[in-house]
Amino acid sequence: MYDQPARPNARQPFHQAPAASRPALAIDDEVQTVQDLALLLRKLRRRHARQNGGNLLTYRQLAAKTGWSHGIIGEYFAGNVLPPTERFDILIRLLGATDVEQGTLATARDQAEEGRRRISPAQANDMAANALVPHQLPPALSGFAGRTALLAQLDAVTGSSDPAATSVVLSGTAGVGKTTLAVHWAHHAADRYPDGQLYVNLRGFDPSGSLMTPAEALRGFLEALDVPPERFPIHLPAQVGLYRSLLAGRRMLIVLDNARDVDQVRPLLPGSPNCLVLITSRSRLSGLVTAEGAVPVTVGLPSDEEAWQLLARRLGAQRLTAEPQAVNEMIERCARLPLALAVVAARAVAHPAFPLATLAAELRETRRLLDAFDGGDSGTDVQAVFSWSYHNLTPPAARLFRLLGCHPGPDIAIPAAASLAGLPRASVHRLLSELAHAHLVTEHVPGRFGLHDLLRGYAAELLERVDAPDTRRAASQRGLDHYVHTAHAAALLLQPGWDPISLADAHSGVATEEITDSSHALAWFIAEYRVLLAAVAHAQRAGFDGHAWRLARTLVDFLQRQGHWLSLVAAQRIALAAAQQASERPGQAGAHRDLARALSRVGQPQEAESHYRAALALFGELGDYPGKARTHRAFGSLLSRLGRHTEALQHAENALNLYRDAGHRPGEASAQNGVGWAHAQLSQYGPALDHCKRALVLLRRTDDRHGEANTWDSLGFIYDRLGRHRRAVSCYHRALTLFAQIGERYDVADTLNRLGESRWSLGDRSGAVRTWQRALSILDDLGHPEARQVRDRLARATQTPS
Repeated sequence: MYDQPARPNARQPFHQAPAASRPALAIDDEVQTVQDLALLLRKLRRRHARQNGGNLLTYRQLAAKTGWSHGIIGEYFAGNVLPPTERFDILIRLLGATDVEQGTLATARDQAEEGRRRISPAQANDMAANALVPHQLPPALSGFAGRTALLAQLDAVTGSSDPAATSVVLSGTAGVGKTTLAVHWAHHAADRYPDGQLYVNLRGFDPSGSLMTPAEALRGFLEALDVPPERFPIHLPAQVGLYRSLLAGRRMLIVLDNARDVDQVRPLLPGSPNCLVLITSRSRLSGLVTAEGAVPVTVGLPSDEEAWQLLARRLGAQRLTAEPQAVNEMIERCARLPLALAVVAARAVAHPAFPLATLAAELRETRRLLDAFDGGDSGTDVQAVFSWSYHNLTPPAARLFRLLGCHPGPDIAIPAAASLAGLPRASVHRLLSELAHAHLVTEHVPGRFGLHDLLRGYAAELLERVDAPDTRRAASQRGLDHYVHTAHAAALLLQPGWDPISLADAHSGVATEEITDSSHALAWFIAEYRVLLAAVAHAQRAGFDGHAWRLARTLVDFLQRQGHWLSLVAAQRIALAAAQQASERPGQAGAHRDLARALSRVGQPQEAESHYRAALALFGELGDYPGKARTHRAFGSLLSRLGRHTEALQHAENALNLYRDAGHRPGEASAQNGVGWAHAQLSQYGPALDHCKRALVLLRRTDDRHGEANTWDSLGFIYDRLGRHRRAVSCYHRALTLFAQIGERYDVADTLNRLGESRWSLGDRSGAVRTWQRALSILDDLGHPEARQVRDRLARATQTPS
């Protein structure tokens, strides 16, 4: 196989005891089930504990090291879920498996997967009954009150016996309580949907413009349904197909919150009539009502009585009945909008000794001041409530609230907020807590804070009005410095072979995060990548072009590992434009190359080729020989897939020569395989063998498992073409073992496809068919166009007489 551009390697070094001090693990060659494999994992975990003071690694500790949920880790050890290859490899290394054991365990995992494919229908039903059930609903609001008629309407149109609808659209103005109503009802109805609940905030009206794409939402749902990242299809139609296949026959509740339009929602609709989709939006989404038969439910302002109930749940009925006139005025000033009422209630809760009449008077005065400033626009009612709450903050908390207006969203962690404000983390945590008590931000998960889009827009207006341009720009720069420097450190740990970027020193007040190892790096990227993608666009809009392209570069390996190809294309287009605007040629060269790599994966080879050529020209002008060599290697890979083998050989040889001249040994090793593969495609098997054997010698010195796997695959192809089919099968098996350890499923499928050819040539036709079926299963999971070729090959093979 032609050596692909450098990919992240899941097998990063973990601290473990020396192999000599670990007793060998007894591994049964007859592992057939996921439960058999789980027993091995439990044995490995117990041995690791004995070697490390007798304390078992808890599921939460393993979750902290890997970035996975502790729940899914428990499912792996219980034998309810088969770990994906990449995760299995990381897990056994964390538990101290030796190199020999890793290979044997990888084989055991493959046997368990094969065993799972042969289960009976009854066993399949048992497994479905024990499958992981997602419960993604946010916590229900404890102070929910009223909305009796709307709740009854939802019950009526979704009745469990014969539901009148499979989708419902809750529409209404901003801040009217659509999300609160949807989540409250969803919790109430959850027992009707035993296969689980999915939830996503589509950010349809976020002022930062960080709209969630359908592909991004689908990835979150597929993760919740326990689809490993390497099985995610690249293109949206295939993602939709996999999602709907997984929901077929299930009874699930899907909440699509804050949708912008029909196009954002339609791909997220399941095909199963047993599922219910609950959608909230400021728009009526008439297209869904007309075409999909969605039931429209309008969420209006609560009545005066319901507004009383809402305040009573927060303040107590006794406090309200003691001052009814003040309560009525507060409700009037809030225009009965639930978001505004919640802000007012938060102020009253914080000061239980304050008479409500005093609070009403403060609110009245704030409204008059705002009228004078804004000309008495009636649309400022709710903003007056926000202003009243804002003016009662301490000055540091008020400043932090304003600065949140220049953060790209969708949420922010404490270290990033500390950088934005230029303050110590402990201080910022206290300020965020003050904002949360004032109901101006929400801590939706521990340590991460978000704010309603109306409040985000209000914060941005305040920032523009109150703070000088230099203050705003300095805060934005500190926030971007935080993300660029932390992401750079994380990228180096995630993929040690990654080329560092030149970075200016972070500005004073920036609190970068300490990333300790590759697992921590992966977990950080998983938590932050949506913010980072938004920050790339925000940096370009704000004129921080250098930050934009550098931040986009740090995301490349993570997005490739997770299969976020379309996000990678979008980020690299922004990076290229930003680097061109800043006249930074190193950034332009890297963006051209990374954009080309992403485009080649989403089926746009012609545009990819033009970007590769632009990258080669720029790297040449810069005298960056490793950068140019890496581009030649990636470009040659594309040309080889297009069947342009003579050109591919030229690029492979250019890469090899450049790496040699630069003294870049790891690059030289992988380039040797690239040259060998290109010769093999041209039927020049003598030179092909020579180069691939040289590659193996060099690769073993660099511990490049991905390059070694590619080279064994190349050798298998060469020996097959030379008629040495048994030798080819042996080489392919070595490649598959390494690819399984790395977790690169497309490469596994590619090698399986060729292995099937060798088995067929040996007369093992049933073995060839089984091998092609495994390859087809993977390619179908990925939504890869090569699945058609393998399917055609299988059809011919099964029709050919023995």
